[in-house]
Amino acid sequence: MNIFAIADTHLSGDPPTKPMDVFGSHWHNHWEKIKTDWLSRVTDQDIVLLPGDISWAMRLADAMVDLNAIRQLPGRKILVRGNHDYWWQTIGKMNKAVENELTFLQNSFAAAGNYAICGSRGWLCPGDRSFTAQDNSIYQRELLRVRASLEAATAAGFEQIILMLHYPPVNDKHEPSGFTELIGEFQVKVCLFGHLHSESATTAPRGIINGAACHLVACDALDFKLKLILQSGPDTL
Repeated sequence: MNIFAIADTHLSGDPPTKPMDVFGSHWHNHWEKIKTDWLSRVTDQDIVLLPGDISWAMRLADAMVDLNAIRQLPGRKILVRGNHDYWWQTIGKMNKAVENELTFLQNSFAAAGNYAICGSRGWLCPGDRSFTAQDNSIYQRELLRVRASLEAATAAGFEQIILMLHYPPVNDKHEPSGFTELIGEFQVKVCLFGHLHSESATTAPRGIINGAACHLVACDALDFKLKLILQSGPDTL
């Protein structure tokens, strides 16, 4: 079993109603690039983590074409919500819509061998240049959701934890946050996140943060190729 990750697929139907090359020519046919890499590397025994901004759809019914495109690819797919995933509904509604063929995390975790996959959307952290008083309530709620996910995994006996967030776990100054405190408290091994693009991606937090290996996995930062996070045998954490 290998574990891969890629975020910010930003799908919008087939053909796409919102082509991503408006954000740069490198986005041209970006989903075809991702699929080509996915099909060449991922087997049904593998896991692919998708940390948010999956589809531009506003409603679950409209997102189904994008979710079905992901369902058809090999591997077990585990998703958390991104800030643009307005289609996200209750876990029960989403599970029914995809016939339980995708795994959605919210206040929960997913087992992956000896690892627990935890996660939530996350949010801007205090001290970020874009953080406002209105952000604080969402930030605090996301801390509770991440804690619930981590506590569920720990209660189930897991000691090896991979945390998926959509937002990075620190502000744009890379200062400690409630998320980094949780990373340390639960001894998270690796933290994955997306959300950052273009210039922001070049200054994204990387390396070890409070004991966790941190990886930006926004698809454009990966040249539209999946990132191998854990390999059967020696891992690449």
